Amino acid sequence: MTPWLRQALLAGIAFVAGVLVTRLWPSAERGPLDDRLYAQEQQPATWLVHNVYFSLKDNTPQARAQLVEACHKYLSGHEGTVFYAAGILAEDLNRPVNDRDFDVALHIVFKDKAAHDRYQEHPRHKKFIEENERLWKKVRVFDSYASPKR
Repeated sequence: MTPWLRQALLAGIAFVAGVLVTRLWPSAERGPLDDRLYAQEQQPATWLVHNVYFSLKDNTPQARAQLVEACHKYLSGHEGTVFYAAGILAEDLNRPVNDRDFDVALHIVFKDKAAHDRYQEHPRHKKFIEENERLWKKVRVFDSYASPKR
């Protein structure tokens, strides 16, 4: 397993573990992400989930890692982000239902559509596109509204 794949896997496991701990042990101290996830539980939140799947012209491990790093540099930490992650296709999951027509995936959950719209116009987002679009064979964007279970 490559180091960056191991890092992405560990980050996902850490996120899930953190959510489970705060839900199973309510007295556990909550961090900033947990506060955003569970704040104002009496009001249903509607997040905008922004998933982007990149197919690369050069889909070598090095090219995939380069795009993941560019995602981290330009697309993480935007105002209104509830969750951010970027990573590569899970090569070991090859069931008939798996869509494998991508190399790098970006996952951002915004607190609302307004946060998403600000992100789309942000100079760092535009810089990401400017520096990386030449690498893309195809880009698919899946935006959806989601309400977390309370």
